[in-house]
Amino acid sequence: MIELLWPWALAALPLPWLVRAVMPPLVTREAALRVPDAGRYAIGLQVSHSEPARRPGLLFIAWLAWICLLLALARPQYTGEIVSLPSTGRDLMVAVDISGSMNTEDMELDGRLTNRLSVVKRVVSDFIARRAGDRIGLVLFGSNAYLQAPLTFDLKTVQSLLAETPIGIAGGKTAIGDAIGLAVKRLRERPSEARVVILLTDGANNVGEVPPETAAELAAAAGVRIYTIGVGSEALRVPGLFGTFGSRIVNPSADLDEATLQKIADATQGRFFRAKDTAELAQIYQILDAIEPTDQQARDFRPVQGLFQYPLAAAWLLWIAVLVGGARGTYGTA
Repeated sequence: MIELLWPWALAALPLPWLVRAVMPPLVTREAALRVPDAGRYAIGLQVSHSEPARRPGLLFIAWLAWICLLLALARPQYTGEIVSLPSTGRDLMVAVDISGSMNTEDMELDGRLTNRLSVVKRVVSDFIARRAGDRIGLVLFGSNAYLQAPLTFDLKTVQSLLAETPIGIAGGKTAIGDAIGLAVKRLRERPSEARVVILLTDGANNVGEVPPETAAELAAAAGVRIYTIGVGSEALRVPGLFGTFGSRIVNPSADLDEATLQKIADATQGRFFRAKDTAELAQIYQILDAIEPTDQQARDFRPVQGLFQYPLAAAWLLWIAVLVGGARGTYGTA
């Protein structure tokens, strides 16, 4: 639907006619030119007789230009159909460990043994897809922590960035404290009352500038709640020198610092979860959906597009046509 934002501007439509009616006509005094024989000037007389026929056309174009100018001033705009948008929900930063240990193949996905990061990508991607209405950000960390995606409503982009992340690109060690500090830095400037960090790791903090406990204190002071997830199986059969003969059971999650992850969650009024397999990890993210529900109340929105530039451009072109036409008429009578 097209509507005018300032329709009262069209009230100025008769203004040129009123000005012409009120103001006296312009009188010019020129000396008369007398010639003995008018036949020599027959061509000039024909041109002067054709001039009155041209002026009504220029006057019509000038009126069109004036109308287009008033239409532009009236601010026409196109209002689209009603679009339902989810109301603003939480500001949620997802911090994922991509250190070298995430390449350990101790979890199953689609019936086959695969590495931890592949399972995390699948489960976290499904979790992100369910967070319509939330701003989601992505922090990846290993020896260093870096922001892969700022807080955004574009959930598909966050999913793509997570899916394309290779193991070990941030270094082989684990900087849990730096990851928390980076996530809190991005969240504390947000006006939202519900600011959440979900941190997933399979190890212990062994590098970085900020200790995890200090980062948790900063998060608590900023009103950021942290949910920590420790991922990794507790039993993995390692083949021996002669294949299955001489194989042994090891704990691939021996380096996981559950105590520190629990302290981080407690300090920020969050929770600590332990995921030993794919099913438990998926269940944890379903629990987080219930603990931090999205706001399902939709807001109605009508997209509006301004159209004033089109009548304004037409007015300029018509005025140029009037000026060019007037100049040609002046030179033709000279």
